[in-house]
Formats: sequence, C-alpha cells, structure tokens
Amino acid sequence: MDKFEFPIIQEQSDCGCGVAVAASEKTVPDLDQSFVSGFVDTPAGRLPQVSSALVWQDRWGSIKARWGVGRMDYSVNPGIYALGTPDNSSPVFVSANYKMSFDRLRQALAERSGWILVLDTKGINVWCAAGKGTFGTDELVRRIESSSLKNIVSHRKLILPQLGAPGVAAHKVKQMSGFKVQYGPVRAEDLPAYLDGGFQTTAQMRIITFPLKERAVLIPIELVETIKPFLMIAPLLFLFAAIAGPSAFWTNAASFGLFAVWAFLCAIIGGAVLNPLLLPYLPGRAFSIKGFSIGMVIALIILYLRGINLSAWAGRMEALAWFLIIPAVSGYLAMNFTGASTYTSLSGVKKEMRWALPLEIACGAAGVLMWMGAILIY
Repeated sequence: MDKFEFPIIQEQSDCGCGVAVAASEKTVPDLDQSFVSGFVDTPAGRLPQVSSALVWQDRWGSIKARWGVGRMDYSVNPGIYALGTPDNSSPVFVSANYKMSFDRLRQALAERSGWILVLDTKGINVWCAAGKGTFGTDELVRRIESSSLKNIVSHRKLILPQLGAPGVAAHKVKQMSGFKVQYGPVRAEDLPAYLDGGFQTTAQMRIITFPLKERAVLIPIELVETIKPFLMIAPLLFLFAAIAGPSAFWTNAASFGLFAVWAFLCAIIGGAVLNPLLLPYLPGRAFSIKGFSIGMVIALIILYLRGINLSAWAGRMEALAWFLIIPAVSGYLAMNFTGASTYTSLSGVKKEMRWALPLEIACGAAGVLMWMGAILIY
C-alpha cells in the first residue's frame, strides 16, 4: 500500500479553544468495510482508502435502499477517509454517513484526490440530518478532533455541502476548531467545476432543483412503506363487502369487495406515484392540496368506470364515500414528500400538518362509515 508522510501539527485550534477529546475517543473507520480499497498511513493512524469508482455492490446497495431494504442500516463508519492518493494539502470534503451521500460525493470526484470527513448523522442524508441537527456544528467539531484532522492536513479549510448549511454555524466551527467552513455547490456533480474555478460557486450551482428524475426515485420507498397498511386494510374491506353485501358471499366479493380493494390501491398510487410525478403541475402549494386534487380526479374516473346507480340512495352514499376516502388517502401520502422537496419549509410543513392531518382523518373516517352504511342498505 502507498504510504504518505505528513508533518505533525500540534492538536490545538488556531484560537486556542479546541474541543477536548479523550484519547480513547480518537477512532478511525474500519478497514474491512466492503467499499474500502486499501489504506494510507498518516499521523492519525492507518486510514481507509476509497476509490471514486463505484462497484456493483455499491449500486446494488443503493437500489435496495431506494426500495427500503436495509435503509436504516445503509451507512458507513464516521471518521476520515482517503479518496485516491491525497497529501497534507488536499481538500477536505465533509459528508454524512448515509452511504448513498458518501458514494455520490466520491463518485463526483473522479480522478481527484482528497479527504472525506464523514459525520455521524445516524445514517441520514445531509439535508435531513441538517434539519435534525445531526449534521451540525457540535458533531462537526467533535469529528474534527476525534479524527485528528489537524495532524493530517496543513491547511484549515473544510468544504461542506450547501444543503448542510442549516445545521452548521460556520463562525462557531472556526472559533471552536480553527477550521474555516466553505460551502460548496448544491449538487455533488458540480464539485469538479467548483474546485477548478478556485472554490467559487456560480449562480447555477446555488439553485436547488427538484426535477422529474429526483422525484421519481423517491417513489419506490414510499410504495414499500404503504405495503403493510394496504395488506392490513384491503382484506378487511374485501371481507366486509363480501359478508355484509346484499347477495351471496362471492357475488358481493366480486361486485363490492374487489372494487373497494381497487379503489384503495388507486388512492395509494395517486398519492405515492402520480403526485410526485405530476407535482409541479398540480394545483395549490400545500402537498396535501396537491394530493387531494389528484385523488378527486382518480375518484371521478373509477366511479365512472364503476357505473354506480346514483338514483339509488345507497349508490349515492357509496359514491360520496369514495369521494371522501380516495382524496384523503392521496392527500395524506402526498405529504410524505414534503421532507424531500425544495417546495416547502419546516415552518410551512408544521402549519400544513395542523390543518391537513385532522381534515384527512375526518374525511377518511366519514368515508369509511358512509361506505359501510351503503353496503348494509343496498
């Protein structure tokens, strides 16, 4: 393995107010992690070396995480990693220990060398972790000290992702550790241009987008999250309709039970699939309103295809029930995308939750009761 020589720099911050870290707390990431390609010897110890090229295990892991398989355990050890063949003047990039964030960063730095300082964000991506506080000032300062970063690099600069800015107070990091925080571009793929441009961001690099591709990749995990409630609720709707309907069991099941399951599934597809795909084109700013609107369209379509007899009292009740249930379910599921979107703010989400969630619960509950009543009086 390559060995690098570094000047030993005293572990005291420039301002003399470094965060004390016990010797037992000074740890390095494990070398036996699957993505580690080697190691480098530094004054801070033997550090894992990684490549910018992702292998099939990395890509397969990302696919599984997108579908919710092992998502909460998809992380890397916090600490410092050597990307390529860095030296003591190489830049230091800060990332979260969510492996997909880590992989996206190193992949963007193809054929470049640097240090990657990984914070312990509990396996959460940079943006969400910044909001939760785990990608924050205290963790950054703690990780600078525990990794002995001052002994590894001769400069005192850190490059942080712009989306991590809400959790980090740059002036406090400077005061507590001596390291200056520089915020890079929003997207990791813009890092090469940022570095080549003298660590300057362009206006385009500061723009946060949420295009179709970014919205579409969120769909699988939302669908997986709805499997459990769907598998619990759908059989209950089916059995109630089959037992309580006006005809024999299987006749009721075919007429009312299957339609109830289908309508419930369409409501889920509306909120978890169609809503993110059509997000910019749906009316309203609140995600719940967007979900309600797509739910109303779905209800109109499936009720038209159902051909309910609206001249009968029970038929009108059934139609109204699904006009309440489907938009309520779609609106609720649509709100799950608020944390991944640039369309919202934390205060806006909290405000929306206060009025939208009670409305969705009320509409859903009223719709279910009305549907059950319609089945009983058919």
